[in-house]
Amino acid sequence: MIIDGRLVAVAKESASKVLLIGGQEVQITNPEKLYFSSQVKVTKLELVQYYLSVAPGALKGIQDRPIVLKRFVNGAEAEAFYQSARQRSGQPGCVRSLCRSLPAEPPKKLFVDDAAGLAWIVNLGCIELHPHPVAPAI
Repeated sequence: MIIDGRLVAVAKESASKVLLIGGQEVQITNPEKLYFSSQVKVTKLELVQYYLSVAPGALKGIQDRPIVLKRFVNGAEAEAFYQSARQRSGQPGCVRSLCRSLPAEPPKKLFVDDAAGLAWIVNLGCIELHPHPVAPAI
């Protein structure tokens, strides 16, 4: 970077931030990435913080229900895609998986039952929450 005509080295901002949520570490990658940018500027980290602030209510709607991941990896204004919920590398212990034996279903379903799991799926780009309408008998 050039400041006042001189070349100055600038330290690159960290590519991730680790949050301690309910005793569990959740890594937020690219925390400064803009998820909303056309009218209001909202970063990924700010979106995670918002979901943590409303976690008690959000979790009431998704606890004990398999969740489908609708991921907006390039922000809310870009195209999203649905991801069949299966074990991912880096999946924290707070997100549980259930193996299904039906051949037509994906092999694993994800369940998010706490604020750490909620933060983890928001970090993946899940702005909308899509739980199955009926909780399974486990």
